[in-house]
Amino acid sequence: MTLNDVSNILGFIGGLGMFLYGMKLLSGGLQKAAGEKMKSLLNAVTNKRIKGIAVGAAVTAIIQSSGATTVMVVGFVNAGILSLIQAVGVIMGANIGTTVTAWIVALDSLGSAAAAFKPSFYAPLMIGVGAALVMFCKKHKKQTMGEIIISVGLLFFGLTAMSTSMEPYMKSQTVQEVFLTLGNNPMLGILIGLVVTAVMQSSSASVGVLQALARYGVVSAGTAVFICLGADIGSCFTAILSSAGASRNARRAAIINLLFNLIGVAIWGTLVFIFFRIFPAAQAYTMSGVTIALFHTGFKVINTALFYPFADKLVKLSEIIIRDRKLPEQTAQEQQRDNSMLLDDRILNTPSLAIQAVSNYVVRLGKICIENIKRSLDAVMYYKMDNVGVVLDTEKHIDDHVANLSDFLVKLSNDGLTDRQSRQVKNLMYTVIDLERIGDHAENIAELAQKLEKDELKFSEMGVKDLEDMRAAVEGSLECAIASRESGNLDMVRKTLRFEDDVDAYEEEIRDKHIDRLASRECESETGVIFLNLLTNLERVSDHAVNIAGYVKDEA
Repeated sequence: MTLNDVSNILGFIGGLGMFLYGMKLLSGGLQKAAGEKMKSLLNAVTNKRIKGIAVGAAVTAIIQSSGATTVMVVGFVNAGILSLIQAVGVIMGANIGTTVTAWIVALDSLGSAAAAFKPSFYAPLMIGVGAALVMFCKKHKKQTMGEIIISVGLLFFGLTAMSTSMEPYMKSQTVQEVFLTLGNNPMLGILIGLVVTAVMQSSSASVGVLQALARYGVVSAGTAVFICLGADIGSCFTAILSSAGASRNARRAAIINLLFNLIGVAIWGTLVFIFFRIFPAAQAYTMSGVTIALFHTGFKVINTALFYPFADKLVKLSEIIIRDRKLPEQTAQEQQRDNSMLLDDRILNTPSLAIQAVSNYVVRLGKICIENIKRSLDAVMYYKMDNVGVVLDTEKHIDDHVANLSDFLVKLSNDGLTDRQSRQVKNLMYTVIDLERIGDHAENIAELAQKLEKDELKFSEMGVKDLEDMRAAVEGSLECAIASRESGNLDMVRKTLRFEDDVDAYEEEIRDKHIDRLASRECESETGVIFLNLLTNLERVSDHAVNIAGYVKDEA
C-alpha cells in the first residue's frame, strides 16, 4: 500500500464523516426552522390513515431520517400520544419521506457540461456563507439558516471527497468483479445493504454512498436494487433497538415498521429477481444517482400503496408477535393510566414534538387534579368519606407524574431550543409546579374532611350553600385554565381571570358571614377553623389556575 493509497482512504473516511455530519446538521437545522409547524403536523394525525402517511412523509423530509421518525413514533406510542393504527400511517409515510435525501444527492449527478449547476460546485461557498451567518448574526433565525446552509455544503463536499478518493479504484478489475458478484447474488446485496444501513443507522446515508459510487458507472441495476432493498430492512434496526424496555404497544410499532419493510422486500425482491432472470439485460443496466433515487422512491410509494388497505392486519400481526400479558393485580383504569401517562426520551431529539407531548401530558394531569379537587370537596361538604382514600391515593400518583414531568423537562431544557421553545419549557415547568400545589390542596381538603368525621362536626346548611357558589367559581377557573393550556385559546384565559374575580369576592363575603356566625355562636369554633381553612385552600387553588392561564398568555 502506497502513501497515496493511505491518503485516499483517509480522504474517503473524512468525506464520509462530512456527509454524515452534514445530514445530522441539516436535520437539526430544519427542525429548528420548522418550529411550531412540527407540532401542527403531529396534531394532524388522526384515524384517517392518509393524513398519517402525509405527516410521516413531511416529518421525515424535515428531519431527513426515516429511522429517526420511526424512533419518535415508538416514543409517542409509548407515551400514549399515538395509537397503533395511527402509527401505521406515520410509519408508511416515513418510508416515503426518507427518499427526499436521495433526490438531494441526485442533484450532484448532473453531467460535466452542467458542472456550474451542481450543488457540489458551490459547496465551499455554502460552508463559508453559512459559517458567516452563524458567527456574526445575532438573530436566531439567521443563525439557523446558517446551520442549514453549512449542512448542505458539508453534505455535497463530503460526497465530492468520497468520490475523489474512490476514483482511482473504480475502474479496476477487482472493483468491477465485486459489483458484478453483488448484482448476481441478490441475498448478498440485500445483506450488505442491511449491514451498512444498520451500522450507519440511516438508509439515506447508505443509499447516498451508493449514489456516489454510481458516478463511475460500476453500479448495475442488480446491485443497486438489492442493496437498496437491504437498506430498507436495515433502517428498522434503530427503532427496534429503541423499543427495548418500552411498552408493548411501542414494541409493536417497531415490529410494524419491520414487517412493513420485510414483507415488502420479500415481495418486490422476488418479483425483481424473476424479472432479471427473464430480462438479463435489465439486470446489467448501469444505474446513475438519479435512477437509484427513482427506484428508491418508486419502491417506497408502491409498497405503501400495497399495504395501505391492510394496515389493521399489520397491527393484528404485531399483536400476535408481541402478546398482551394480563396483570390481575391492576385494574383496567390503572392500566389505562400507566399506558397514557408516559414520556419517552426517544422524542427529545425533536424538541417541538417533545414540547407538544409534555403539553398533552400536562393537560391530562390537570384533568386528574380537577377530578381530585371535586372528590375532596364532595367529601368535606357532603360527607362522602369514601372519596378520602381515593383522593389521597390519587395525590401519590400526581406526585409521581410531577416527578416524571420535571425530570423530562430538565432533559429537554438541555437541548438546543429556540427562544420561544425555551419560554414554553419554562412555563410548562411552572405549570407542573402549580398542578402539584393543586394536588396538595386536594389532599389538605380531604384531611379537613377526616377531621370533621373524627370530631363528629358538620358545616351548617348556610355554610354549605355559600361554599357551593365559591366551589363553582373555583372549579370554573381551574377548568378554563386547563382548557387554555390544551387549546391555547385566550378566551379561556380571560374566563379564568373572571372566575378568579368571582372567587375573591365570594371568599371575602363568605369569610365575613362566617365570622358573624361565630360571633353570634351559630356555629362551633372548631368547625369555624376548619371552614376558614377550606376557604383558604379554595382561594389558593384559584390562584394557581390563574398562574396556569398566565403562562398560556405569555406564550401567545
